[in-house]
Amino acid sequence: MLIVDLKQQRLDLLADGKLLKSYPVSTALKGAGEEKGSYCTPRGLHVVRAKIGAGRQANSVFVGRRPTGEIYTPELGEQQPQRDWILSRILWLSGCEPGINRLGNVDTMQRYIYIHGTPDSEPMGVPRSHGCIRMRNADVIDLFERVATGEQVEIRC
Repeated sequence: MLIVDLKQQRLDLLADGKLLKSYPVSTALKGAGEEKGSYCTPRGLHVVRAKIGAGRQANSVFVGRRPTGEIYTPELGEQQPQRDWILSRILWLSGCEPGINRLGNVDTMQRYIYIHGTPDSEPMGVPRSHGCIRMRNADVIDLFERVATGEQVEIRC
């Protein structure tokens, strides 16, 4: 199970109730919220719907969950400073609670909420994302290898 703590800006990986690993993250700049278009990080119980990027090079760039063929560099970042970089790996989340984070205007999956890599120059431990859960590239690759599709993810304040 994964627990994302929005206040602590931390993701914990647990097995049988024991902490295996803790990672710093960056969640939504606009805080917690479930509505489409809110740019908030949705709360509640989720599952990993899909794992995307297995075997890809660290810093591989994704758009629409597909690799672009680009490898992120600081120079590429300078050329496109407004781009919301999705790098290395994607864990696509799906809500489990109808009316809270699933279906209708609050559907996490339809909002394309991911756990994903971001440029290593981006700060962790502070909310800065557009709704997703950002991680350092080495951390998201490590996490990707440790979890399976269907893994439970609880996002809490």
